[in-house]
Amino acid sequence: MNYGEQILRLLPEVVLTVFAVLIMVASPLVKRARVLGYLALAGLFAALFSSTLLVTYPGTAFSGQILNDNFSIFFRVLVIVIGILVIFASFDYLEREGLESGEYYSLVLMAVIGQALMAASVELVMIFISLEISSIATYILAGFRRNDARSSEAALKYFLLGSFATAFLLYGIALIFGATGTTQLMEIRQALSKGVTPMVSIATGLMFVGLAFKVAGAPFQIWTPDVYQGAPAPVTALMAAGPKAAAFAVFMRVFLTALPPDGGSFWLVWLCAAATMFVGNLAALVQSNMKRLLAYSSIAHAGYILVAFATRSETGVAAALFYLVTYAVMTIGAFMVVIHFASDNEKYVEIGDYCGMGYKHPWLGACLTVFMLSLIGIPLTGGFFGKFYIITAAVKSGLTGLAVLMVINSALAAYYYLRVIVALYMEEPAQGVSVLKIPAAAGLVLLVTMAGTFYLGIFPGRVLDWAARSSGILK
Repeated sequence: MNYGEQILRLLPEVVLTVFAVLIMVASPLVKRARVLGYLALAGLFAALFSSTLLVTYPGTAFSGQILNDNFSIFFRVLVIVIGILVIFASFDYLEREGLESGEYYSLVLMAVIGQALMAASVELVMIFISLEISSIATYILAGFRRNDARSSEAALKYFLLGSFATAFLLYGIALIFGATGTTQLMEIRQALSKGVTPMVSIATGLMFVGLAFKVAGAPFQIWTPDVYQGAPAPVTALMAAGPKAAAFAVFMRVFLTALPPDGGSFWLVWLCAAATMFVGNLAALVQSNMKRLLAYSSIAHAGYILVAFATRSETGVAAALFYLVTYAVMTIGAFMVVIHFASDNEKYVEIGDYCGMGYKHPWLGACLTVFMLSLIGIPLTGGFFGKFYIITAAVKSGLTGLAVLMVINSALAAYYYLRVIVALYMEEPAQGVSVLKIPAAAGLVLLVTMAGTFYLGIFPGRVLDWAARSSGILK
């Protein structure tokens, strides 16, 4: 295979790397940082276009470390689109908070590079390196409000606990290598086809802990609410969607293509899914801060995706992929409302601040209502079909008990989502809360995410077909 073809199979990441470095170099020379934001958008759109070209170049690259297939293309497109929405959502926030700088936009691109590589990697050391690229960029972004103690605390907690979880993952990789003599996923699968040793079982558990931390699966979710609350709101939106999607891509690659489907790993996923749903929803019931509420909501939705993952079927994988798209759209939309409404120094983030907003700010209120209804799973929104496909996949795979628990948790979640809608339209307006006019970039994000939420809820077929075509990693 010639070197040019290998580069083509890594083209989105190469494009993003060039733009990220270019932004860092140009940062001291450009007076208005917004220009660098436009440059970051140009890089993301170029990477998105190059991702569509990868369909004609399937196969491996760089000694089998990278696999360009429908699965990796799906996640590359997803994380790049998330990056585009986050950049648009960041423009006015950064200007308002006095944080505009080229480093911010470069770090977002670096985070997206790591996430895209995580989805395309089929070698454990490469997966680890990709995860670290994404994580290190996200650690810095979490503490980007340098003069805010909450942001510094969020970055420190995320870094310390993230490093601890990474150690579990790395030790698991070392044990897998010791047991099989390889870190290539396909070769690991062949080596373990004859049986599983105790060392492999321990390695499976350690790797599960490392990846469960990244997706905020219970009982490794403890970092999520504090980090989501303290990080800058656009960064919280990025963390809630991008790294979670990439981590689930790795979860599926490793546990569905390399490690054998023995009873131990099945029950590990089953229990984690059930615990994650209940921990997220029960904790969200008592939250008064919107960012913490959405953080616990994010934990609960990770549990729903783990239900699909537990099926170990192509139907379940397709349902998980569809749900990740739906979740990204409605979550970024909800955070966009929070970003704009929070005002200077994020001072309006309590649910009480949203009282009467549906009348004072009809467009913001309508958008937040739609996103809350979608997170519940109300028909005509993407959240309905997302949950429906996961529950259907679970029942078809004989996981009726897990499907029932998901239905129960969806009912629990309705309480705290509806509580936000009640505050919007059924309570006296909060005094002293003033919201600025919606700027063009924020309005665009709201418009795109609203349209996406309704499109996925009314015409889900095309995205679901794309997800089904991308779910062949079990073969």
